[in-house]
Amino acid sequence: MPSDPWIRRFRPTSTATARLVCLPHAGGSASWYLPVASALSPRADVLAIQYPGRQDRGREAPLPDLATLADRLAPVLLPLDDLPLFLFGHSMGASLAFELTRRLEAAGLPVARLFVSGRRAPSVLHDGRVHLMDDAGLLGHLRGLDGTAPAVLDDADLMRAALPALRADYRAAELYRGTPGATVAAPVTALGGDADPETPVADVAAWSAHTTGGFELEVFPGGHFFVTGRAASDVLALLERRLHG
Repeated sequence: MPSDPWIRRFRPTSTATARLVCLPHAGGSASWYLPVASALSPRADVLAIQYPGRQDRGREAPLPDLATLADRLAPVLLPLDDLPLFLFGHSMGASLAFELTRRLEAAGLPVARLFVSGRRAPSVLHDGRVHLMDDAGLLGHLRGLDGTAPAVLDDADLMRAALPALRADYRAAELYRGTPGATVAAPVTALGGDADPETPVADVAAWSAHTTGGFELEVFPGGHFFVTGRAASDVLALLERRLHG
């Protein structure tokens, strides 16, 4: 695959039998998925998406909404038709993965399975206002989710650089409204944390209305970032089974 600013392949492999494209949460970067690539390689070709406005793309403006982001990403993924294609998104990344799946299917590229993690279904409306908070409020919200190391949140210079992209991500995530009645043909696996303060399990279960290809709900112990907590190994085992089952 030619080099692309959107894609990070941390563990190249020539023996993969499936490809997993991973989409980060609001404020997240491609490197968040390094543990996934390490765990699933070499049987899976794990590609992590790098959004504009962070890390090595820090000088680029963040994209304004999830529809624009999906429109930009779909042509990047369409050539990846040599292996069964799976999409995984956490939080904001789950909504983006759904919109990407819709675009890929419409263009003729099937998605073998869509994994949506820690995110309410598009049909569940939510009046999110985190993107309207001042900097202190936004950082306080992040501390409450327990998904960012305190040392990172306490680094004033680092957070000053990260806040514009973080706020833009929250705005895109909170203002996202799915097309009423939209479905994908791909089977959907929805993952949720049983103590997630952001996304109740019932809101995760509502993804069942957005697929015609089969649905399963998997609930793990933990909060919003259960995927990196004590349930991490169980989440990875689930991905391994579904990619190669």
